[in-house]
Amino acid sequence: DNIPGSVVALGPARAVLILGPSGAGKSALALRLMAYGAHLVADDRVDIWPEGGALRAQAPARIRGQIEARGCGILRADALTQVLVVLVLDLAQAETDRSPPVREITLAGVRLPLVLQVQTGHFDVSVLQFLKAGRIA
Repeated sequence: DNIPGSVVALGPARAVLILGPSGAGKSALALRLMAYGAHLVADDRVDIWPEGGALRAQAPARIRGQIEARGCGILRADALTQVLVVLVLDLAQAETDRSPPVREITLAGVRLPLVLQVQTGHFDVSVLQFLKAGRIA
């Protein structure tokens, strides 16, 4: 499947898929995560497919290695190719709970942890830590 979204990863087996409508901040969040050492996989559109019970992702060839920075243009970035998605963010929904329940989403038949957008200054670093070490129920 080819879906709208951005993907960044700490390595080939620790990627986050960022979903949300146009203008929600997918690319901006991806750029912030990249500033902390994450690698671009895909921006704007992403190819996803199930493989062995997991979700794989990669950028369509025509946009590989490119990320949009609003007001700056399309920037080049070293990009990872195929990665394993371990977390999904939905920027279309705001988190209202201080300690939210464990949420999941099913994409291409694969169940994955889901985190809603948090309107705080620590959302990007929280996502980064989730990629590094996961979440305690």
